[in-house]
Amino acid sequence: MKAEKKNEDPGFEKALERLEKIVTEMEEGDLSLDKMMQHFEEGSRLVQYCSARLNEVEKKIEQLVKKDGGTGTAPFEAEAE
Repeated sequence: MKAEKKNEDPGFEKALERLEKIVTEMEEGDLSLDKMMQHFEEGSRLVQYCSARLNEVEKKIEQLVKKDGGTGTAPFEAEAE
């Protein structure tokens, strides 16, 4: 999975899985400085992606719960980044 492609949507679970792998590799301390920076940059993008997805889900859940004091769904428009 290449997270460098801006239009590619890896999916939350795959992004989180890749992020965990990056963290593990960085914690081991066996990477060169260049590889460490590449991992840091990719990890930063994955954190932003996962955070945005979680925020979207949170807003959808809030809409579901708040609609007319009961349960139901309402259209959700994601905020432009």
